Amino acid sequence: MTAPASASSARAFVSLIGAGPGDPGLLTIRGMQALQEADVVLFDYLANPDLLNYAPHAHTIYVGKKGFSEYISQEQINALIVEQALAGGGQRVARLKGGDVFVFGRGGEEAEACARAGVPFEIVPGISSSIAAPAYAGIPVTHREVARSFAVLTGNTQEGGAHYATLSGADTLVLLMGVRNLDQIAADLIAAGRPPETPAATVQWGTTSRQRVAVGTLATIAAEVKAAGLEAPAVTVVGEVVRLRQSLNWFTPPAETEQPERPLAGHQVVVTRTREGASALGGVLRARGASVLEVPLIRFADSADEANLQARLRDLSGVDWLLLTSNQAVTALFDQLERLALDGRHLSGVRVAAVGPSTARALAARGIRADFVPSTPGARHLGTELPTQAGEVALHLTSQLAEAELQSALEARGLSYTRAELYRTEPAPLTSRAQQALLRADVVTLASGSAARFLAEVAGTGFRVAVMGPQTAEAARAAGFEQVTVAREATLEALADAAAQAVQTGG
Repeated sequence: MTAPASASSARAFVSLIGAGPGDPGLLTIRGMQALQEADVVLFDYLANPDLLNYAPHAHTIYVGKKGFSEYISQEQINALIVEQALAGGGQRVARLKGGDVFVFGRGGEEAEACARAGVPFEIVPGISSSIAAPAYAGIPVTHREVARSFAVLTGNTQEGGAHYATLSGADTLVLLMGVRNLDQIAADLIAAGRPPETPAATVQWGTTSRQRVAVGTLATIAAEVKAAGLEAPAVTVVGEVVRLRQSLNWFTPPAETEQPERPLAGHQVVVTRTREGASALGGVLRARGASVLEVPLIRFADSADEANLQARLRDLSGVDWLLLTSNQAVTALFDQLERLALDGRHLSGVRVAAVGPSTARALAARGIRADFVPSTPGARHLGTELPTQAGEVALHLTSQLAEAELQSALEARGLSYTRAELYRTEPAPLTSRAQQALLRADVVTLASGSAARFLAEVAGTGFRVAVMGPQTAEAARAAGFEQVTVAREATLEALADAAAQAVQTGG
């Protein structure tokens, strides 16, 4: 038995979080908050790894178990939760579990382990696959006209079969973890009195873009599942409610039906981003049916010469134009102003230009309206279109990787161009999970030239890529990418459309 927590581990706390059935959008707000607060995250096989984006600075530990081949035993997981909570004077541990913590998730055992060790804990309920997977297959587990009750049971027969005869009063049965034993379970249900012609359906990877459904009767469902090649994780529904799928099938329409609103259904899209935070693009792509994995290729660091940068920002006299060529430049600029005890009012004496509408929106969110945005996003267009006169001074706040075309375009017009390193752009280490995701990707999105260069450096150029704007497209081609699709405008929706175009046309 683990010793009770001491005063030295007063910060120790465990959040047992239901990760939901697979769609990351179904995580609860409290679950997201607990991940953001975590020092350590223990996650399992059924927890969508995209949820780890809410804990970018936490140490992550995979404790997954799949089927009957256990990577780590439940007893070891219990001990690890307590050990991590008590380590280093106390840590906040997030235990991320697929579905709901207390619905066949063995969360009760993990909570008991915390209680025995004297470690404070909370339960953050999640949406159970027992109701979510049927819902995404167009099957309500209850319906006033055909089913006024439902029962959820495990199909895992390692510890003996269920007492099926006692379930005769439940209109709908939902079986979790029963694919491997489905033929025996179906036979036992028929033997217990369920009619062989009772409708049944099995949903694999419910709520995700990998969702597949087999439909039959209690007498045929095991054969239908085998013929379709469905495996775990899967949920089986038995009851008259299955017939409602014919009219309520909203998430995965028949293959012969056109799905203009879900053009990326069945496709894997890798979103390259910075290490901090989750990308809003992921949500836009998922709405179009994509299976999304976000891979951090870039991390931002402070300027290598912050003293010189701050001196330049303190005194903007003599500067006619301030040039910002990325959203990160906006973020870093206001971070530096805050460190200097300044705010947006400090920029009142200069005109501010944004490289494109996305950067202009980032400025507007800070209360600054861009004085100029070029008609086409990109440094070259900014340099050729900036409404200025010879002899005026432009200060470009950028990273150490700024390309020369903005400087060349401005100097060709007789302007005085100066550059200050506002932040540094560095490659982020590529995890093994990210490497595997890239191998499976149908298309990779790139939002900057540096992302294109870093991807080429760490993983090669044999990918279809969808890019944000002509400047990124040029950088991608220069880095060696041949299958490049360019978004029609600098918006997330347009980039998602470009990703769909890339997979539909082959690049």
